[in-house]
Amino acid sequence: MAEKDENYKKMSALIAGGVIMLAAIGYGVWQYMLLQTHADEQAARIASLESERDNLAQELTKTQNDNRTLSEALYSEQQKNAQFERQLEDLASTVGRLDKLSKTDEELLQKYSKVYFLNENYIPKKLSQIEQNYIYGSKDIYFHAEALQFLEDLMEEAKDDGINLSTASAYRSFDTQSGLKSTYQVYYGSGANAFSADQGYSEHQLGTAVDFTSEDIQGGLDGFQQTEAYEWLLKNGYKYGFVLSYPEENAYYVFEPWHWRFVGVELARDLHRQDKYFYDLDQREIDGYLISIFD
Repeated sequence: MAEKDENYKKMSALIAGGVIMLAAIGYGVWQYMLLQTHADEQAARIASLESERDNLAQELTKTQNDNRTLSEALYSEQQKNAQFERQLEDLASTVGRLDKLSKTDEELLQKYSKVYFLNENYIPKKLSQIEQNYIYGSKDIYFHAEALQFLEDLMEEAKDDGINLSTASAYRSFDTQSGLKSTYQVYYGSGANAFSADQGYSEHQLGTAVDFTSEDIQGGLDGFQQTEAYEWLLKNGYKYGFVLSYPEENAYYVFEPWHWRFVGVELARDLHRQDKYFYDLDQREIDGYLISIFD
């Protein structure tokens, strides 16, 4: 009986151990299945995220390409606009230059002196009276209004440098030149042609030519080339737009050291640099300076 009980106990223990083992195995299988399911879910999520990443990468690439295309299109339009603006600026500049030229008397830089005729009806657009302190003696002398400031600046600079310089004559009308030439012809005959222009050929009619004099020669013209005033003009006249019209051995008249013509600072400066005179240049070359004559 005791032996039977002992066997029963052993059998019960084996069964209980088996049940426990089966329970442990079942629990392990269940845990494995849970872990596998979780792993599968994680793998699916990773795959989904990777797919989403790839889609986003494609979208980013497309967006970048679109941006690049838009940037190139924008740059192209900006270049077109810039070119258009430059064209407008060039057009405005051209229109401005043409407008300026249309308001500038083309006669002012023409060659005269037996070369080009200035008709009897020509009068400068505006003349202004030269102040008496710039004139030798007491008389009324007129000069081109837009060039007058240049003349006054020249006279003031000469004064500051201790140079005795005055104006003896400036604007002369067609009729005044005619009368003057007739007077010279009475005294000098045909010899007057060597130093006096016929009416219509005189630079004085333009209002931009001036005859200078000095106290050193009592307001006359003869001997002006021997004065300090003449030497000063040779060195400084161009700075104010004035050039010597008839230097020694010119093809038109005798040497006239007193006769200076306003041609604008730019042209006067270039003539000075090149050691040339106004009548050395072709008319076409001279015409290019007309737009800047009063600058």
